[in-house]
Amino acid sequence: MAELITIARPYAEAAFRLARENNALPAWLSMLRLVGAVVADREMAAALDNPKLTAENKEALVLSVCGDQLDPLGRNFVRVLIGSDRVDLLPQIAALFENLKNAAEGVAEATIESAFPLSDEQVAELKKALEKRFGKRIEATVSVDSSLIGGARVTVGDTVLDGSVQAQLEAMATHLRA
Repeated sequence: MAELITIARPYAEAAFRLARENNALPAWLSMLRLVGAVVADREMAAALDNPKLTAENKEALVLSVCGDQLDPLGRNFVRVLIGSDRVDLLPQIAALFENLKNAAEGVAEATIESAFPLSDEQVAELKKALEKRFGKRIEATVSVDSSLIGGARVTVGDTVLDGSVQAQLEAMATHLRA
């Protein structure tokens, strides 16, 4: 997996520079997510792996599925990837592009797992505290995980803040065994 990321990085950086120059970061993220999802589809991936298809056929197939949701620069980017036999990297390119976009905009993505549903006010308060702690604007995804028993687990990048009852019980068990 690390190898694919290494190969995808220069393409993501090139797309990021191009999008930034054209003041179109959100549009490019949308395009890359779309075409990444298209080529990641099992049936599409099988079709693109067909050795009987020429690069032109693959290009026509992908671009026809994406339709007018790709601007001319986006279409050209897809052509370059197909021509260099790198179209299968699009999901990784989209993920790396999103990381670059978030870093440039001072945004961090957070995953909030709670034992019980959180109200909008609780989520807003938690986001505010996270923004203060990390010094970035937080975009949060909230989910309910009843296995936590109580409390919440928050993941921002590589940092995990685990205030769940489950984590506290595990810590207590470890301490008692020591």
